[in-house]
Amino acid sequence: MSIPTQMSLVGFVASAPDLHFTKHGAECCRLRVGVEQWRKEVDGSFAKLDPTFHDMVAFEGTARETYARFRKGDSFVASGYVHEYEYEVENHEGASVIKEEFVARKIGHNVNKTDYLVQRGRRTAPENSPTPVPEPPPIAI
Repeated sequence: MSIPTQMSLVGFVASAPDLHFTKHGAECCRLRVGVEQWRKEVDGSFAKLDPTFHDMVAFEGTARETYARFRKGDSFVASGYVHEYEYEVENHEGASVIKEEFVARKIGHNVNKTDYLVQRGRRTAPENSPTPVPEPPPIAI
């Protein structure tokens, strides 16, 4: 059995997350994200290039958590997929362009670039367990 995988995106939040509702009442969070770009040089070193910027969107629970937990400048890792759509250009009758956005199904802070404290919820003992499971202490990362 193969490992189920999804597309991922690693970057930084370039604009403040915007939470709103779709016309069907679903929560939607939109934001611009930046992706750092690097080029490997002949001598084996890496040169940092200008970042690229993209649209990202999340829905329902992921939208709520993204809006609540992320701020401009935060580094993230997200899994999801790229959604292409046609967009009509204003003031250009009949003209349209193809745009794309990354739809984040799951998102979290990038542990390689973010210091944070993990606070785990209280764990309960499995059914028929003779002793309760102790609550672990918070982990500083």
